[in-house]
Amino acid sequence: MADETGTDPGREWDARTYHRVANPHVTWGQRVLARLPLRGDETVLDAGCGTGRLTAELLERLPRGRVVAVDRSANMLETARVHLSPRFGDRVTFVQADLQNLRLDDPVDHIFSTAAFHWVPDHPRLFGGLFRALVPRGWLVAQCGGGPNIARLRERAGALMAAPPFMPYFRDWPGPWTFADAPTTAERLRAAGFVAVETGLEAAPTVLPNATEYKDFLASVVFGAHLDRLPDPDLRERFVATLTDQAAGDDPPFALDYWRLNLQGQRPA
Repeated sequence: MADETGTDPGREWDARTYHRVANPHVTWGQRVLARLPLRGDETVLDAGCGTGRLTAELLERLPRGRVVAVDRSANMLETARVHLSPRFGDRVTFVQADLQNLRLDDPVDHIFSTAAFHWVPDHPRLFGGLFRALVPRGWLVAQCGGGPNIARLRERAGALMAAPPFMPYFRDWPGPWTFADAPTTAERLRAAGFVAVETGLEAAPTVLPNATEYKDFLASVVFGAHLDRLPDPDLRERFVATLTDQAAGDDPPFALDYWRLNLQGQRPA
């Protein structure tokens, strides 16, 4: 149903660990899903479906509809397929594609996304493609990291990346994220053609229960792209272990200063 772009699909993920530890993202995504206006017979694009935990809940709200589950990671899609296909059959289609270059053969009624857009470098290009993927009067309802998202953790990681022995592997690297603010995002959505645009930031502080879960979360959810740049397993271990040790001294320990950017807009008739 979709056209792959011919570009590098991007880094791969540890989908098994992600499926197990990404509980905060599921909780946030459930609230986003509740904002999506559905009759139950639509076709909805899940833009950045990950391992499919929220895709399952979306499909439950579409008893007569279907979902196009898109992710650039083959590992994520394979885990989602195992998770979803036995239960939902051909009501879900899996597409490996870069959201920044997405092309659909047929437009969809709505687009839903959580925890994906901040991994896309070019948001004007992203929103333009999503606008074209919608039928008239279709909605984009999404959430991603934005504004000061994980600012304390990014500051600590930045200090590590600027110091030996990590510095050679991160020199001149801009990083993997785009954490836009609400006004900028609203302007970009309107420039892409969306109307009824709403954007806003909300704090979503998250505390993980112990050092092991915090370390696994950093490695599989937050810093996978960073660890991919480190050729030595010992360096990768040292990177996340240092950040975990620093977080142990926080009050409360193992806290993540998450900020979520909520956004929505409609393609006009």
